[in-house]
Amino acid sequence: MNEEHLARLSLNQETIKQWSLPELAEGCVKAGIGQVGLWRAPVQAYGVERTARLLSDAGLTVTSLCRGGFLTALDPAERAAALDDNRRAIDEAAALSTDTLVLVSGGLPPGSRDLYGARERVADALAELAPYAARRGVRLAIEPLHPMFASDRCVVSTLAQALDLAERFPAEQVGVVVDTYHVWWDDRAPAQIARAGAGGRIHSFQLADWITPLPAGVLLGRGQLGDGSVDFRALRAEVEAAGFDGPIEVEIFNEMLWARDGAEVLAEVAQRFVQHAC
Repeated sequence: MNEEHLARLSLNQETIKQWSLPELAEGCVKAGIGQVGLWRAPVQAYGVERTARLLSDAGLTVTSLCRGGFLTALDPAERAAALDDNRRAIDEAAALSTDTLVLVSGGLPPGSRDLYGARERVADALAELAPYAARRGVRLAIEPLHPMFASDRCVVSTLAQALDLAERFPAEQVGVVVDTYHVWWDDRAPAQIARAGAGGRIHSFQLADWITPLPAGVLLGRGQLGDGSVDFRALRAEVEAAGFDGPIEVEIFNEMLWARDGAEVLAEVAQRFVQHAC
């Protein structure tokens, strides 16, 4: 397999969730993968500083930390707690030497149907968090999620909505995530990718396929590259035409992948990345 093709590949930790952090480091080194995306819960369980040393010693670069966000609460105490947690997430990202913290905005508060108001509360929170993140050398990357998650996880459903929020702040502070799983269906996505690129706001590019039928737990419905409906080459071409030349994360939540041997899954991820996204 051409090493040049894999140079930009980053393995998101959740793709091989069955691996511990030491196994992740060892497996990536053996496979010639030099970049990883991390999630807060397993990093916290292992220890943030300990994780940073482990990956640095292995020669691995952390391309992003997921996730901050969940900033839509109406209750003042809940809002304050969310802001405190996001500051901790920013600190963790800085400790891991990654410049990108992925934000999932949060869903509607119980009993609310006010999507506009929820998005404005996200903007209010960004106004508090973005300067703090900038001082720590961390960019906030708003990730729009597919509309099926709008009620409970993310009131930001499109790149246009994400950019409307991000553009209130300097590009070096707030940008967006282009995740193929969440945007492949949107016929406005190409124009919004170009808009994001023109403003220097594509902070992360992630790949996962859309497979149907969706499982009962739709959060775990991401597919291996090539198993579903997403045209990865077309989306990669649009993102690169917009000026993005950074790491490309494969982030797949799939119980069938988690039940398999991790090294086998990683080899398949690399092969599918070259086959479908290069």
